[in-house]
Amino acid sequence: MQKKRDAWKSRLGVIMAVAGSAVGLGNFLRFPVQAAQNGGGAFMIPYFISLLLLGIPLMWIEWTIGRFGGGFGHGTAPGIFHTMWEKNRFIKYFGVIGIFGPLVIFIYYNYIASWTLAYAVFSAVGKYGTITDQGSMISLLRGFQGIEKNQYFSSMHYAYLFFIITFAVNIWVIYKGISGGIERLCKIAMPMLFIFGIIIAVRVLTLGAPDPSRPSWNIINGLGFLWNPDFGALKNARVWLAAAGQIFFTLSVGIGVILTYSSYLKKTDDVALSGLTAASTNEFAEIIIGSSIVIPAAYVFFGPNQIGHIAASGAFNLGFVTMPLIFQKIALSAFFGCLWFLLLFLAGITSSISLAQPSIAFLEDEFNISKKKAVVIFGIVSFILCQPAIFLMKHGAVKELDFWGGTFCLVFFATIETILFGWIFGIEKAWGEIHRGADLKIPKIYKFIIKYVTPLFLLSILGFWFFQQGIPTILMKDVPQADKPYVLGVRLMLLAMVLTLAIMVRVAWRKRAQRRHTIKTNL
Repeated sequence: MQKKRDAWKSRLGVIMAVAGSAVGLGNFLRFPVQAAQNGGGAFMIPYFISLLLLGIPLMWIEWTIGRFGGGFGHGTAPGIFHTMWEKNRFIKYFGVIGIFGPLVIFIYYNYIASWTLAYAVFSAVGKYGTITDQGSMISLLRGFQGIEKNQYFSSMHYAYLFFIITFAVNIWVIYKGISGGIERLCKIAMPMLFIFGIIIAVRVLTLGAPDPSRPSWNIINGLGFLWNPDFGALKNARVWLAAAGQIFFTLSVGIGVILTYSSYLKKTDDVALSGLTAASTNEFAEIIIGSSIVIPAAYVFFGPNQIGHIAASGAFNLGFVTMPLIFQKIALSAFFGCLWFLLLFLAGITSSISLAQPSIAFLEDEFNISKKKAVVIFGIVSFILCQPAIFLMKHGAVKELDFWGGTFCLVFFATIETILFGWIFGIEKAWGEIHRGADLKIPKIYKFIIKYVTPLFLLSILGFWFFQQGIPTILMKDVPQADKPYVLGVRLMLLAMVLTLAIMVRVAWRKRAQRRHTIKTNL
């Protein structure tokens, strides 16, 4: 007998949960870096085009097919894809990507999120209070990560301790279930995140020029560095790919998480307005708050000559090196430093719990086992899988996991589900399903966009990524010779994960067929 599935308690709860999945570290670290490196304000042109033609359509597609599959007792892509194309017995195996992708991201994202909790504590106790230069702050980070031994850390015991704490929080929340755990956390964490973000943004935007001899080092010019457009950058295909990639990351589309979250909706629950609201909440966090903190603050204290190098140093250095140095230069430095890292931790934890849910739902729905048993199995397996990201980080393990889980799988999975939704399921049926119980009538132009523009856009991105990044990555062109054995080991682990999930899908469908046969026989 199929047990009753969990459900959201309120509409606000599911919107906050989906927004929590989308609002992550990328909103506050990755977005300003991408904008600064890709034409400043000009970057926002392909960004908004990608949002309208890619992000929002995919958001509606995933909310809709998730709710549709949930009506048949499926909360993950294999089952949902099967309900949409029952005549094809192979389509469910393509759905494996919707479990594999989030699981891969989970096993390294958790570790990164744990750094933010550690640095919140370091801020409060003054661990880096005497550090005044970037080189020393980088050494602190590398020592904490276990990449090197130095005066700050002789081992990675602290890093592992905070990883254990963060991992335990994840498991505890998902153990409490959809309404009792995820919904409850997101209803508290998301408002706190926005309050922290607004407080920090207001403080940054009210910064004066710290050096009277350099009046041009001010917040207006800092915002200008990020937003003044370099229209020549629009001729570069890399800028368009970067904008589309940021939309994937920022909305959590193409992962499989939204499918799972929306599968717990009722058949007549709205998805049109709810999906748009969740997307808008994320965009507010990214465009308004995310762009108002890191780059403008760095410009004020480090000036126009260094800001380009700082932006090019990457999201990790911005978050864990530049920002602590900035907060040390203002009043109440410990308070603002702690607030910054708590903001990042809340963004990280609401995202990481969403990444765990597809695996949990798969075990519950397709193998008909209890929530408790599913969480125990997931906890043990994912904990083991997390170890390469922790101990082999200096050998490129996290970068490798991020490419396959956080880049390739996103685009590939989104392409499959868009074609399945608009062409196999059928655009007329799909359009009716989107508007079932809808509180918003979507403009008809999106019927054309979903069927033609979005899949063409995705296929173009997939093609560009394959030839520009995919082939060199597959051939390990940029991997140092010493790291190649470790990267190969990570790839073998990922291959084993895909094959295991595919076998599990096959076993689950055989058991489902046997149950149906038994019921028919008994009748």
